[in-house]
Amino acid sequence: MAFITKEKLFSRQWFIAYSLIIIGSFILAAGFVFFINPYHIVPGGVYGIGIVVHYLIPQIPIGLFGLALNIPLTLIGIKVLGPRFGIKTVVGMVLTSLLMDLLTFLVGEDPKTMLGGSIDLSNDILLACVFAGVLIGFGLGLIFKAKATSGGSDIIAMITAKYTRMPLGQLMIYVDSIIVLFGLIIFRDWKIPLYSWIVIFITGKVIDIVLEGVSYDKTLFIISDKYEEISNKILNDLNRGGTFINGNGMFNNAEKKIIFTVVSRRELAMLEEFIHQIDPNAFLTVMDANEILGKGFKSLEDKVTS
Repeated sequence: MAFITKEKLFSRQWFIAYSLIIIGSFILAAGFVFFINPYHIVPGGVYGIGIVVHYLIPQIPIGLFGLALNIPLTLIGIKVLGPRFGIKTVVGMVLTSLLMDLLTFLVGEDPKTMLGGSIDLSNDILLACVFAGVLIGFGLGLIFKAKATSGGSDIIAMITAKYTRMPLGQLMIYVDSIIVLFGLIIFRDWKIPLYSWIVIFITGKVIDIVLEGVSYDKTLFIISDKYEEISNKILNDLNRGGTFINGNGMFNNAEKKIIFTVVSRRELAMLEEFIHQIDPNAFLTVMDANEILGKGFKSLEDKVTS
């Protein structure tokens, strides 16, 4: 069972993990009930298929259908991929399905009467897509933080990746896109896949933000003959660290010192001005740092245990 992470029963980590799953499942279900299902948007996954099936056969609840698909997919995933899907994933799948159908029962399916029509976005589907992507991404992000998975089309992509060696992220896009096009065939409306892809895009971005946080830090590679002065500036004035990397120039094979460091946006502006003053010919590469773990930033321990 090497792939399954376990927390001691009733420990702090156990309560945090299952709290994240419960909250995430509720937010995920709410995103579908209020902003996806009423407008027949098909954002991939088993619930996307459920929306199409519910449209064809209204007696079949979307959540229950999604659960009915998830159970055999999970069993197949365990058989093909090994024990990657623990009890937390099962709890998340069941909770999401039950909460989705319960919310639908409580508030209805017609956006004009749902909560008194206060969130009827029939005339602004794009806004519904934005809210849907944010809520679904936030809910999934919380579930992922609990070391659980969403199951469904993710499992199909994982199995395909095992036999084709294609990138998992690319396969997930393919699988969800096929489901989106399935919605196009049934609803016969070109706006459906366009809106659905907007939801998929926003969902992915929000998941990244939940898992990695919002970072305004920058990664720098600096090549300059004034590397000692620049390193002193970084260490003493900016109170940051860095690493020297030995390199050689391609034109004359001259030895070079490359400075690797991470600074904030404000510190970047200060450092760029200083480098311009002492070495206008310096070469800088500036990249966004999506996540930084280590001394001076978020610790790896906090990342793993949060």
